[in-house]
Amino acid sequence: MSYSVKEILHLEVSPALGCTEPVAIALATAAAASVMKDRTPDKIEVWVDPNIYKNGLAVMIPGTGGLNGLNTAAALGALCGDPALGLEVLEPLDQAGVERACRYKDANPVLVNLLDNRHGIYVRALLTYGKQHVETIIETVHDNIVSLTLDGKPVEGSSLVKAEQAHQADVSKLEEYIKGLSLGQLVDMIDDLDADDFSFLKEGITYNMRLADYGLKHGPGLGVGMTLERLARLKILTRDMILSARIITSAASDARMGGIKLPAMSSGGSGNHGLTAILPIYAVSEFVDCDEKTMLEAIALSHLVTAYVKAQTGRLSAVCGCSVAAGAGATAGVTYLMGGTIAQMAGAITNLTEDLAGIICDGAKSGCALKLATAAGTAVQAALFAVHGVNVHSTDGIIGTSPEQTMQNIGTLSTQGMIDTDRTILKIMLEKHFAKGN
Repeated sequence: MSYSVKEILHLEVSPALGCTEPVAIALATAAAASVMKDRTPDKIEVWVDPNIYKNGLAVMIPGTGGLNGLNTAAALGALCGDPALGLEVLEPLDQAGVERACRYKDANPVLVNLLDNRHGIYVRALLTYGKQHVETIIETVHDNIVSLTLDGKPVEGSSLVKAEQAHQADVSKLEEYIKGLSLGQLVDMIDDLDADDFSFLKEGITYNMRLADYGLKHGPGLGVGMTLERLARLKILTRDMILSARIITSAASDARMGGIKLPAMSSGGSGNHGLTAILPIYAVSEFVDCDEKTMLEAIALSHLVTAYVKAQTGRLSAVCGCSVAAGAGATAGVTYLMGGTIAQMAGAITNLTEDLAGIICDGAKSGCALKLATAAGTAVQAALFAVHGVNVHSTDGIIGTSPEQTMQNIGTLSTQGMIDTDRTILKIMLEKHFAKGN
């Protein structure tokens, strides 16, 4: 089975409000709560895989005024979420809803359990209403509801499950399909973009620049983007294309990781991936002689390469996907924007991989803005090096003889080589978390 560029974009790129790990928990509890209409559950229990737990532990939840926590996400979803909105499940949330969820947590059990040996995305939510129980299970991708049951029996006529089961099958097949493509074939696919695709790609810029603009104006989170912008204005740093990419990408991450209630256009199941895949290319377009169509084609290529790497590494891992997956997509897109050849795009991906392959994922949090600043700047630098003939040799480290092999090696590193690393990262985070009495 083959996929068109339109189908790949549809499956891999979508709006997401807030970090997708707590959002997946909120979606699961919201779906379960929707079965019982306006009734309030007596108890909420959630079971998640280690990477959902890791990424949702410390990140701010949008629209809550700075609240975090997996149990908070669970309560918000059950009491305030709209599961029909998918990854924007918390869009209806207002201050009254936040206060209601906090009161609920104080008066009722909201338990989040870690499944140590579970691999891949997995969320199970169980809501208790007297003697009745509603259960939701999400697997494979963050919005893929595979089961919704009331007292152990499937809920009849639920569009939430029927649509998402098809989505799961398509994503699994897509990952197998895209693994077999070459970089050249990915580049060729952008010739098939139509007017609707270009409109959708422009929408991604609008979403992500809205976050960047907020981050630059208000400095939420760590304020990395605002600080870089200030350093440029003071002429301590030079505002070139590398710094411009770092500024807007990190500013957008500041806003998103700071819990600002604005959606991001995600890529490969992650909002931060979407920021990295789109914004460096948009920043560089201000410095090079190109038209809008070429810029949008570059962004499409970025999404395709990001999807290719994510198919190798898995949706969540110990390796920072914003660096090695979305970073690879961004550097390929920037090279395309500069008029580079496929060989130069391959060189850019290789350069970036050699530079950033060691960056770990230690959960979603405000500090991700620093990593996105690094990924965005390195994506531009790797492209500049490649178009000027600087390419890492295939004899170096994990670098392969082709860009495809290099990206496959990253997948092997993520899925085989860093399993113990992932466990150790989570162990450190949990020890720190519970030492604070959380």
